Amino acid sequence: MARITIDTERCKGCGLCVNACPVSILILSSESINKKGYSPAECIDMDRCTGCTSCAIMCPDVCIEVER
Repeated sequence: MARITIDTERCKGCGLCVNACPVSILILSSESINKKGYSPAECIDMDRCTGCTSCAIMCPDVCIEVER
């Protein structure tokens, strides 16, 4: 099973990872804001992650790590 780790304090909430995810398990948080004032990305269903790394590749701030 793949696992996604998102550094929420570095995330700027650009949404590129959300758009890149082929199984639509990433969203921009509607409940939390990081210290920079952004709504960070979060994974809503880790069990459905395929480990494709599309989210990590698209992240311009290198906030996402995918473990397979």
